[in-house]
Amino acid sequence: MSSFKQEPHKLLVIPGPIEVADDVLQANAHPSMSVFSPDFIPVFGDCIRLIREVLFTKTGQPFLIAGSGSLGWDQVAANLVEPGEEALVLNTGYFGDSFVDALATYGAKVDQIKAPIGMAVPEAEIEKALLSKKYKVLTFTHVDTSTGVLSDAKRISETVRRVSPETLVVTDGICSVASEEIQFDEWDIDVVMSATQKGIGAPPGLSLLVASQRAIKVFETRSAPITSYYASWKKWLPIMQAYEQGKPAYFATPPVNLIYALQASLTRIVRGSPSLADRFRLHQEISQRIKKALKDLGLQQVPFDDSIAANGMTAVYYPEGLSAGDILPPMANKGIIVGGGLHAVIKDKCFRIGHMGVTVVDAERGDIDKVISALQDVIIEAKNAKCK
Repeated sequence: MSSFKQEPHKLLVIPGPIEVADDVLQANAHPSMSVFSPDFIPVFGDCIRLIREVLFTKTGQPFLIAGSGSLGWDQVAANLVEPGEEALVLNTGYFGDSFVDALATYGAKVDQIKAPIGMAVPEAEIEKALLSKKYKVLTFTHVDTSTGVLSDAKRISETVRRVSPETLVVTDGICSVASEEIQFDEWDIDVVMSATQKGIGAPPGLSLLVASQRAIKVFETRSAPITSYYASWKKWLPIMQAYEQGKPAYFATPPVNLIYALQASLTRIVRGSPSLADRFRLHQEISQRIKKALKDLGLQQVPFDDSIAANGMTAVYYPEGLSAGDILPPMANKGIIVGGGLHAVIKDKCFRIGHMGVTVVDAERGDIDKVISALQDVIIEAKNAKCK
């Protein structure tokens, strides 16, 4: 057992990056290695296998590529949608806007169903759109961190399979993987994209994506050339297959140290305690606790209903008469970093709290108690100051 401990620092509870466990951060400090090293090859292969377990898939094809989680949008747009083909985006906030932009950049014809702020796209509207034309892909943000809205991935996929079974179901799970349950095979999803710095609990820098065999077949049988060089699965699929088979391969250098950190984090999630089922339960319980504490303070969350509120984060409006300057700096002064608003329409009206990963599953850290106590003190002090 390592005695490594991180230097004291302010508690990071934004919707990503999140706090990183000591052993994961230590793994990131692994000595530099060759990508062809016999020590590194099984580590990369292990990560590929472990990410399947997090998403409950036996046959999904993982892609672990250096880059932001946003690289997942480029992978989908470049490999699965040919120029001129139709794409439907279910838009619940800032990241829906971004997916629209990414798809259009690669030549897709994009329609979107834009939910009012704080709401999810109704099933009836999804069905109506799918009946109106044939879409190559339907995309949605599982958790949009700008609004805190949680979309029903299972129900969306069921609707697509019933109405337009050939349409690929693409899930932006950047802020949901490992904090929200995703049954990739059972729900018949085609793509889940994520990143290392949120529920996965590793430092930022890796785009994580898992594609169904249906999606891989669409990629392999496309007629137009792939519209990206770096994001091309023609380049990356052989790399992933080689490393999983225990063989080295090269297209571009993977972030070796970060792969070691990812292995440590995925091993914690899949093999450690709590179990995956208990991990999801704990995220739900802590989410309810945070939201109740905020409600008791008179604050209103951005999602219209708890049933569509994310379990790994909370987006909440400032109390009447208060603003970012009344909340964020005082929280930082108490050693806690929460996030400001992101959605263009409400960014000055709300703030965001991340409750994912080690902050949730390691009760001995006391992170949640610290956050709630600090919020109570800061909001009460701010309100009292306004009354003077």
